[in-house]
Amino acid sequence: MPLPAAARPDDRDALRAAVRQVRATSGMSVAFAGPVGSESFRIAELLGGRTRYLRGLEVRSGAGLGGRVLSEGRPAGVEDYGRALDITHDYDGPVLAEGLRTVAAVPVLVDGRPRAVLYAASREGGSIGDRVRDALARAASRMAAELGVRDEVDRRLTLLAAVPSGSPAAEDPARWEEVRAVHADLRLAASATDDAALRDRLLSACTRLAALGVAQDGPATVHLSGREVDVLTQVALGCSNRETAARLSLRPETVKSYLGSAMTKLDAHTRLEAVVKARRLGLLP
Repeated sequence: MPLPAAARPDDRDALRAAVRQVRATSGMSVAFAGPVGSESFRIAELLGGRTRYLRGLEVRSGAGLGGRVLSEGRPAGVEDYGRALDITHDYDGPVLAEGLRTVAAVPVLVDGRPRAVLYAASREGGSIGDRVRDALARAASRMAAELGVRDEVDRRLTLLAAVPSGSPAAEDPARWEEVRAVHADLRLAASATDDAALRDRLLSACTRLAALGVAQDGPATVHLSGREVDVLTQVALGCSNRETAARLSLRPETVKSYLGSAMTKLDAHTRLEAVVKARRLGLLP
């Protein structure tokens, strides 16, 4: 079975969004960031810069403020960069040429591994207050969550590449149940991401998965809303209304309403009958 078309977006868009968020919410005039490689990162996004020296700068683990943040895996800051005693001064040239004095940085951690370093900086001296710390923490948390979703999507789609061709249900029922679990996880990922392009790709992959290995009763004549499909997907895995509500961040009463609406559209009298009819129509795998 070919891999569903849900290619991972360029992670630089998440980095760019994080830098914009930091500059908009921190009160600092300069924000920049870089994605982490093996033992270093390179500044790839910069807002508020006046020179070209920071853009593209490679920062090694342990060197400078950013390198310290990378090696320690925790936020740090300095209130007078040129005179700071607790960092190395490998990058004084580009930092001071930009006129930066107050600088704070935070790592973006996904499963404990640094994936990027975000900075907020000012050309004026002063203390690093809660506003700056909170802005960096929120931006890092949001970016980490987005990258975590993308990582899980990649993992799940890689699993799908191993599904045999033909009718999975007939050839390997256990494998087909895994396809259904992947379908459910991808729909959860689609509802969790703020990236519209990624969400569309995930839902497109889900549509293709739903049609795999199932002899449809002709073109689907029933239209279910996205949330109705989400609820039925969880019900098909054996989840109760309460469990479905927890997974979808809904109230149990809301889940019951979506399920009832789906059953009506499918002319089904039980939850199981609704799932079976949805599968026959290619709405669920």
